[in-house]
Amino acid sequence: MQSKKLPIDYTIVFLLGCLLVFSLLAIYSGSGQYASGDPTYYVKRQLLWYGVGFIVMMVVAYFDFELLEKWTWILYIVGMLLLLAVRFFGEEQKGAVRWLDLGFIDLQPSEFMKFFLVLHIAMLLAKVGKNRLSFKESIPITLKILFYTLLPVALIFKQPDLGTTLMILFAVFILILTSSISLKMSALLASMGIAGLGTLIYLYFNHIEIFNKVIESHQLSRIYGWLDPAENSQGFGYQLQQALLGIGSGQLTGSGFNQGYQVQSGRIPEAHTDFIFAVIGEDFGFIGTSILIIIFFLLIYRIITIALHANSLFGVYICIGVIGLFTFQIFQNIGMTIGLMPITGIALPFISYGGSALLTNMMALGLVTSVHLRTKSYMFGKDESIE
Repeated sequence: MQSKKLPIDYTIVFLLGCLLVFSLLAIYSGSGQYASGDPTYYVKRQLLWYGVGFIVMMVVAYFDFELLEKWTWILYIVGMLLLLAVRFFGEEQKGAVRWLDLGFIDLQPSEFMKFFLVLHIAMLLAKVGKNRLSFKESIPITLKILFYTLLPVALIFKQPDLGTTLMILFAVFILILTSSISLKMSALLASMGIAGLGTLIYLYFNHIEIFNKVIESHQLSRIYGWLDPAENSQGFGYQLQQALLGIGSGQLTGSGFNQGYQVQSGRIPEAHTDFIFAVIGEDFGFIGTSILIIIFFLLIYRIITIALHANSLFGVYICIGVIGLFTFQIFQNIGMTIGLMPITGIALPFISYGGSALLTNMMALGLVTSVHLRTKSYMFGKDESIE
């Protein structure tokens, strides 16, 4: 049943407006070293993508999300075909093949695939129902989820794109953990992940030739740069060290808009994309970064609230999947900028410059809004007939 309300959640729109302001200011400040001749080049393009993304969000929110439940497998197949197209026809940038050159935009299919996969798994879990399964009953659905997850993960990992790989695995695990699948199964999957990490550590110290076939050399160098940025200051530790200097120099109130020495001197690479949090830290200081983190917290909290009030199990899992994707991106990007996490190519949602990531994030918020607008209220409380 189509909602008669306008396809808008005003809380989400307000928070998006706040994120837009942060994004445009940070991109303008951080893109000077890349903008040849026109200092507003990247700002105008980001504003354009925000406009397109907002229209996409409105369109997605307008349609009943439950209609997607029967068609998630088509989106999944489209995502897989795009990943295969990257494998054979992709454009190489900075040592990785992750993009398709469409002329007006470099499309990154992994950004769309992570969202399509979350939708497909949300559909699979919604079919299972809300009653807790035993460990034995959980085996078939878990194997099905792992099958659908590992196919795109393998292609994305080979691009190579470790950051998106980990993001997808995290979101899928959160979906499984919050579903009706046995908690023993969730514990088993977590144990398998820890065992896999332990195996990699063992291979590194005892069978380096096998380890090098699994982990790319530049990925290992990034880990070294993270563990000891001072020792690797001329290599992969350079970005982190310069970002830390920039954030540190911002202190409480920041150096001022477009006044940060580290950013304006070009010492922080990818300042308008991956390391945009360092721009905000240097220009606006602890106060500015705290406000940004609070806005992100309020956005996640709003999605949680929508999930708690939804009376469609499919809608609940959509919200949980979106929360998983956003939370990982925010934590990983900020964490790598301040030295808590290894450096990956994950952008800061709604802040970093980029079209593909922004469009998929807007699509995700559009679906969350659709869930909210189609949540029915009952006179004597919430309907408990979610199946």
